[in-house]
Amino acid sequence: MKEASTTPYLIRAIYEWCCDSGLTPYIAVKVDENTKVPTEYVRNGEIVLNIAMDATRNLKIGNDLIQFSARFAGVSREISVPVSSVAGIFAKETGHGLAFQTSSLLPVPLPGPQETTALPVKSPDDEPRSGPPAGGKPRLQVIK
Repeated sequence: MKEASTTPYLIRAIYEWCCDSGLTPYIAVKVDENTKVPTEYVRNGEIVLNIAMDATRNLKIGNDLIQFSARFAGVSREISVPVSSVAGIFAKETGHGLAFQTSSLLPVPLPGPQETTALPVKSPDDEPRSGPPAGGKPRLQVIK
């Protein structure tokens, strides 16, 4: 029997932690041909999506796909993201979250039988902030 990926379980856990903490969960996604997102918002092959309850409708974080509908510039769009394309999930307000190896990144050797590298990511000063982390990008890292 093949061992199930830990990635969707970790995504759901951080999503719940964000919601329980009053934080806004965002996912960073590497876009490829299997990713259904508004292409006009894709930058350098990536998109960052707000997956908070008040920003999505019918959010389903499954073991293979994350699916929901959301409004972009007032227009409702259906979103479908393979879990394997999620580079990380983080809280918008603090940047704390988890990073994952994605299939569209260069291969990273992993210790043991794990297929996911997930490490807590904290800001250097470890203090809460308002707004996105400096530079407007989440502090997510894939550790080799």
